Amino acid sequence: MNTRSPSPQTPPDPLGLSLSLSMSRREALRVGLFSTAGLLLANGHVWGAGTPPPAGAGLPAPPIKAKAKSVIQIFLWGGMSHIDTWDPKPDAGYDYMGEFRTAIPTNVDGIQIGELFPRLAQQADKYSLIRSMTHRNNGHETAAYLMQTAHTPGERLAYPSVGAVFSHFKSPGYKGLIPPYVVLTQPQGRFSEEGFLGPRRKPFATGGDPSAPRFEVEGVVSRGITDARQKARRVLLGKMDTLGSAMAASPELAAAELAKQQAYELILGQGKEVFDLSREKPDLRDRYGRHTFGQDCLAARRMVEAGVPYIVINYPGGWDTHSNHFATMRRQCPQLDQGLAMLLQDLQDHGLLESTIVWCCGEFGRGPKVDWQPPWNGGRNHYGNVFTALVAGGGFKGGHVVGGSDQRAEEVKERPVYPVDLLGSIYTLSGIDPHAPLPHPMGAEAHVLPAAAEGAKSGGLLTEIMA
Repeated sequence: MNTRSPSPQTPPDPLGLSLSLSMSRREALRVGLFSTAGLLLANGHVWGAGTPPPAGAGLPAPPIKAKAKSVIQIFLWGGMSHIDTWDPKPDAGYDYMGEFRTAIPTNVDGIQIGELFPRLAQQADKYSLIRSMTHRNNGHETAAYLMQTAHTPGERLAYPSVGAVFSHFKSPGYKGLIPPYVVLTQPQGRFSEEGFLGPRRKPFATGGDPSAPRFEVEGVVSRGITDARQKARRVLLGKMDTLGSAMAASPELAAAELAKQQAYELILGQGKEVFDLSREKPDLRDRYGRHTFGQDCLAARRMVEAGVPYIVINYPGGWDTHSNHFATMRRQCPQLDQGLAMLLQDLQDHGLLESTIVWCCGEFGRGPKVDWQPPWNGGRNHYGNVFTALVAGGGFKGGHVVGGSDQRAEEVKERPVYPVDLLGSIYTLSGIDPHAPLPHPMGAEAHVLPAAAEGAKSGGLLTEIMA
């Protein structure tokens, strides 16, 4: 394991980034999210220029095989505390640990996590923890942009998020009815996820609540309208379409008819079935948890089965715990523990974990030292100096810890991991070249990830946990 001291970095100025709005079904059809042209899937690549070789490297490293077909990103927006969860420091004292002073063992010798995660403790062989994530940025918008693009906020180009990049590279060969980049259930609006790639690469936000009796997906499941009524409307519309009948040979009308057929298949056919969680056994739904996050995780697994390349779960309610921190943690951590642990187990049971990356973290962590002063009264503030991410599946090994923080979880102690390292590893395992060019509407030179020459800080790909 490499050991390096963290390099201080002045947080960039806040960037005024436009909000991302959810894409309606009509918009999705208009921009052609469901085009099926040929598969563009790059071979796996080892990180390029500017990255230090792994420890002990003497011979050229073998190419890293791309194993991941889908990615599930669980975004803990607002920033989940690392010291209370996956990087506990029991000896740090009350001013740091507060109410949660106990670390519990996992099913992997030598790895301990916070006391609020007993289910994940029994799944530690399936995931690895990166305890040395860092970017030293404490702004919600700018840190979110960093974690989902790896590019520095404030540059002249607004880069696309990792989900939009997946949509760009995977769409040509994607034949599914569901859009290739899906958000459960609402975009966070921290920045425009599509960046300069434009509206074609916006995420499809489901809306609704998967834990409700009927998961009312925006543009797919209509409130108060039965499937029978939808089908009757379709028949009536077909009878009234005299222009389409008279000009059946028109290429333009043929394309419109194809789009209509795809839309109906999503609303009434196999596409809709993916969102119908009532098809799952009640016992399995109970094991995920009958709360929004648990059912989000189950819906994500069903989308992986349908071949959706990139799925984001934006954690309901978020983790912005300046105040009421410990009460919020007691309420939310058990739900995160239940849903995430069951997702990992269920993916494995379905034979999908080896081909599905799961990664989970926020835009930063939370201040390790509790802020007892009014008005916070026991809260934790934004903290980008060091925090923890969880990765599993799709070529990531389980049962490991990468890097580490100091005795109070205030700074990186060894093996700093920057956003470019984490995203580069995810891209590589998914068959996307981290250095591939991106099309800019004005012809500007742009690549998936920044290079060292552009000032990107890097500790290297996560080769120690890449199978």
